[in-house]
Amino acid sequence: MQPWLAHYESGVPHDIEPPREPLQSLLERSAERYPDRTALEFVGTRVSYRELLRDARKFAHALQQLGVRQGDRVSVMLPNSPQYVIAFYGTMLAGAVVANTSPLSTPRELEHQLRDSGAETLVMLDGFYPRYEEIRERVNVRRVIVTGIQDALPFPKNVLYPLKARREGTWVKVRCGGSVHDWRALMRAHAPAPLPVRVHVDDLALLQYTGGTTGVPKGAMLSHANLVANARQCRAWMTGVREGEDTVLAAIPFFHVYGMTVAMNFGVLTAATIVLLPNPRDIRMLLQAIDRHRPTTFPGVPTLYNAINNHPDTPKYDLTSIRACISGSAPLPEETARRFREITGGANLVEGYGLTETSPVTHTNPLFGEQRPGIGLPLPGVHAMVVGEDGGEVAPGEVGELWVSGPNVMQGYWQRPDESGKCLREAHGRRWLTTGDMAVQDTDGYFRIVDRKKDLIIAGGYNVYPREVEEVLYQHPAVLEAAVVGIKDAYRGESVKAFVVYKPGAEKPTEDALRAFCRERLSPYKVPRSIEERAELPKSAVGKILRRALQEEAPQPVASQG
Repeated sequence: MQPWLAHYESGVPHDIEPPREPLQSLLERSAERYPDRTALEFVGTRVSYRELLRDARKFAHALQQLGVRQGDRVSVMLPNSPQYVIAFYGTMLAGAVVANTSPLSTPRELEHQLRDSGAETLVMLDGFYPRYEEIRERVNVRRVIVTGIQDALPFPKNVLYPLKARREGTWVKVRCGGSVHDWRALMRAHAPAPLPVRVHVDDLALLQYTGGTTGVPKGAMLSHANLVANARQCRAWMTGVREGEDTVLAAIPFFHVYGMTVAMNFGVLTAATIVLLPNPRDIRMLLQAIDRHRPTTFPGVPTLYNAINNHPDTPKYDLTSIRACISGSAPLPEETARRFREITGGANLVEGYGLTETSPVTHTNPLFGEQRPGIGLPLPGVHAMVVGEDGGEVAPGEVGELWVSGPNVMQGYWQRPDESGKCLREAHGRRWLTTGDMAVQDTDGYFRIVDRKKDLIIAGGYNVYPREVEEVLYQHPAVLEAAVVGIKDAYRGESVKAFVVYKPGAEKPTEDALRAFCRERLSPYKVPRSIEERAELPKSAVGKILRRALQEEAPQPVASQG
């Protein structure tokens, strides 16, 4: 028996049954059992489970009538909103594949993902449309479905929102017609009666893009079985959840696989009310939502909990409804967890671990059992081992690479069999994912990560790959050499720092000008927080720039304003 099983809380099963149903069945079942329960709460708008299923079916029908066929990829570029949930499950009901697309994507990043996924359908917020316009001649998108925040707001907010956006200069008017379709018009024109499709649990459900170890964004292929399994694994771990009674605070974005699984799919599986927050950086709005809607579950990232701990308005709000929080995407400082438990009156905030390639959760500390520093225990159905350089499992207490196996492990990378072969291995009668993370396991089966992937930077819960940032810096005409590293940051976990060498005789840009150059080509969280000029960069004997040497020069945490 695996040692960690002895430390499971009472009521947590050692395994889960293999999924036998597609992902959309989660919504269909909850709508059947709890049709009148509020599924979504969004700035005053309430959507019941009956209404959510109806609208998802309408959207599926609309996709089919527009020409979307089973297996086609549908790129969804939306913030947390009712439209995201409807588009996600509607795409599943149509038998198509969601390609999650970050609303933070620049035109360059959006172009790569659309071209790589082969998506011919793009669902996006009206405010993002100018980014698509820049690249539409270079991609094969046949249809764009445009919606706005106002489409999900109740009266009179739906009338006032455009007026406010116009005053602030953020209003974007998209002319619909031809290949550009209006969300509201499509939903009015189609009945909740999509053509039936037969979806197998092993069919592809989601392309979730990750930089992997090369820095080139790759689509992790996650099947219906992968996603259903991980939602059920999380459900099995959360022993205190009451089906049809709880409330999940969805502050982490659904376009990130962590938010999609632990907030959205988990919430739908348990027929919870999901409180949607479109802007997690608005801490005051987040505090108001906790006080008003009394969530019982609040998945998040360390910077989010840290922001609550340190916000001046926190004492004004009642946060005591929160019972369980799993922190992911980055290491959780013990002080952050301690302080959060204190201000919430005892909310169980524990650290978890996962990867895009595992749907994503593989480990977490017990919520009500014994908790130890680190990422805790493997979830039911997950097998884990720490492997040495010789490919053999190391003894407890020794450091090696973490390997994981289970029903939530991806099928591979989209159209990249060579990359898939590098990280998926057969051993001991199982199919393993080699995580690239260095870990240690104690004798009781608790795991701790001692070092992350060699060069990966995790800034505020987001993955930043140095190579991508460096490639942008190299595009600047004055830059001769560039290296990007992560430096410790007391607020964000890590911050992006760039080191540059300028070409002899070139007109050197100011640090602000070079940062602005990056901002035009990168998502905000990837832009270097600091840029340091060097006469030369450290190199190996063969001329390879040594990032690690640069990183070790700035080991102390720095203060950041988020």
